[in-house]
Amino acid sequence: MTLSRRDALAALVGSAFALTFGPLAHAEDKKITLGFAQVGAESAWRTANTVSVKSAATEAGINLKFSDAQQKQENQIKAIRSYIAQKVDVIAFSPVVESGWEPVLLEAKNAKIPVILTDRNIDVKDKSLYVTMIGSDFLEEGRRAGKWLEERYKNEPGPINIAELQGTVGSAPANDRRAGLLEVIKNDPKFKVIASQSGDFTLAGGKQVMEAFVKTYGKKINVVYAHNDDMALGAIQAMEEAGWKPGKDVSVVSFDATKGGFQAMVAGKINVDVECSPLLGPQLMTAVKDVVAGKQLPKRIVTEETVFPMSVAAEVMPTRKY
Repeated sequence: MTLSRRDALAALVGSAFALTFGPLAHAEDKKITLGFAQVGAESAWRTANTVSVKSAATEAGINLKFSDAQQKQENQIKAIRSYIAQKVDVIAFSPVVESGWEPVLLEAKNAKIPVILTDRNIDVKDKSLYVTMIGSDFLEEGRRAGKWLEERYKNEPGPINIAELQGTVGSAPANDRRAGLLEVIKNDPKFKVIASQSGDFTLAGGKQVMEAFVKTYGKKINVVYAHNDDMALGAIQAMEEAGWKPGKDVSVVSFDATKGGFQAMVAGKINVDVECSPLLGPQLMTAVKDVVAGKQLPKRIVTEETVFPMSVAAEVMPTRKY
């Protein structure tokens, strides 16, 4: 059968379309490349977070480019710029601090590379610079710790003096865990934060700061409010070396609920641990796939968490994954 001129032209156009766009039919089969800029390896929590991200990427079939910023913002910015230059499909990072991200995120936006925040939020006027933030509500964590303190000391006249071990200065968890506590106790005059200093989320930092607190304030301290388990464990070492009994002489409030934190609770040295899960890898990979597929994501994806008092530690500890 002879093709008409119109049919021949249509066939030619169809062939050209198939040749031009044929590979796009396999776009879904193409491996997604994710560039992830991690804060560092400053704590057991962060190590578990890194393992979760890496293993989830492997399971999801996502090509992961990973960098460790060693707790320096300039290193994260350099990594993000590298990912932009490499034209990855998605960039994700857990920001060292909240501010100073606009220039590099604008570069990513101009390059049409979507950005996902994990674990920590950022302070930017233009919220379109990132797609979503996946992680804990640090402010609520601080409130939960504050409410536990109110319940613990409700029948005591006070004063209840709190020594605070802050996380990295300017970081979202440090800012919000402090703000959440202060929000709860502000109307109760018996609670007073008499000392506050950064231990940078590390065990060594927590010990060093607590050693200084012990020398300066002595037994005036009723509560140690540590922004993570590593600093709490360091503070416990300092208190024990000073002859104190943490968990008895002084109430120890901590965050993250790692295995180390649970072990200290079982030993009677941490009174309460507010959960903050590092196992964000699966949620992140789902979000990455959804973004690449063009799906709309909520601006905030909050992980479900709880509070563990010392009394439940022995029962719950065998189920902890980090």
